[in-house]
Amino acid sequence: MVDTTRTPGAELERLVDIMRRLRSESGCPWDREQDLRSLRPFLLEEAFEVLEEMDRVGYGGSWRTFCEELGDLLFQIVFHAQLATELGEFTMADVAKAIGDKLVSRHPHVFGELRGVDGAEQVLANWAKLKAEEKKRKTGREGSVLDGVPVAAPALMRAERLTEKASRIGFDWPDLAGVRGKLAEELDELDEAIASGDRDAIEHELGDVLFSLANLARFIKAPAEDALRMAIRRFTTRFQHIESQLRAEGVPFGEATLEHMERHWQAAKVKEKSLPPPARQPRAPVAGLRFRVADLAAQRAFWEGVAPRLGWTSERSGPDEAAYGDGALRVVFQGGGAPSPGPGSAGLILEAPSLRAVERLRAVLEEAHPGSVREAREGRLTFQDPAGLVWEYTTSAG
Repeated sequence: MVDTTRTPGAELERLVDIMRRLRSESGCPWDREQDLRSLRPFLLEEAFEVLEEMDRVGYGGSWRTFCEELGDLLFQIVFHAQLATELGEFTMADVAKAIGDKLVSRHPHVFGELRGVDGAEQVLANWAKLKAEEKKRKTGREGSVLDGVPVAAPALMRAERLTEKASRIGFDWPDLAGVRGKLAEELDELDEAIASGDRDAIEHELGDVLFSLANLARFIKAPAEDALRMAIRRFTTRFQHIESQLRAEGVPFGEATLEHMERHWQAAKVKEKSLPPPARQPRAPVAGLRFRVADLAAQRAFWEGVAPRLGWTSERSGPDEAAYGDGALRVVFQGGGAPSPGPGSAGLILEAPSLRAVERLRAVLEEAHPGSVREAREGRLTFQDPAGLVWEYTTSAG
């Protein structure tokens, strides 16, 4: 439920006051030591964490966690503004005013008298003209339409942004066929370079292929950086499935054949297709759960088979731990002690993406761990692991 009783202005003022106090003589020693150079890695880290949470929300993840990461990024902006305030350069109010004024001036079709804007493309074209006019007033020259794309940005993202900016003044392919044809042409040239064995030529043509792919991504409105990030996510999930299955089969590390690993890879792909992403992930903003168990080997043997059915993967852990997670929630079983909480006393609820997912887990448990299922009905399954922890897997975990 969104709280509408608080105003953004009041909360931002409170955050600015907190930052001011942290930097004061009686504030935090660490915060007082920071400067623009020392804060750079934190700004980048927070931006990437926001991006990671955006991806998770796209897969049905927690908006609350996304909110928290946006707050961390906002804190970096407030921190930088405080540094500037202390030097008499500008304040957080100046930051907010500058972007507000810019948005108003570059949206005359909303805040001004310009009417009859025909779609998003014309808005972008007007934006480029207005930006050039602003720059000319400030510096005496219009500059390049490509200005503003950070050199340090990821290369795929930068390539896409550069072609998008060029398109604003008409430098673009008229249709998708032309873009796709250019990619085919670049692939042919890459094949020729590979055949020649000339390393410089290969690098040159590979760069052209990647640039053409980024342009194609822009044209079909599927950002290349996002698409590659999702492909990396899928690769990681599938490969960790291979590792988990090989461990369960007792195959020594590094001794599986390619054919053996490929079978597990294909099984992971089938699992992806059979279990669509849930509409909402079964997690509150909890980073992890840790349980002490008496028999770690039995616990590990049980969860190596169950975890993949929940969309979890086995994670690296110490010799006295077994850890599983989905990238946001991490469950750790730690050996060497009495179960915590006591056997049968935990009631942990996991949300299932579908009725079919519940039925599939029930079948796995009944076959591999007879007696572990305590209750089963449509859309709801209660089971107990070797440590006595009780879990509920349900399609209605609200």
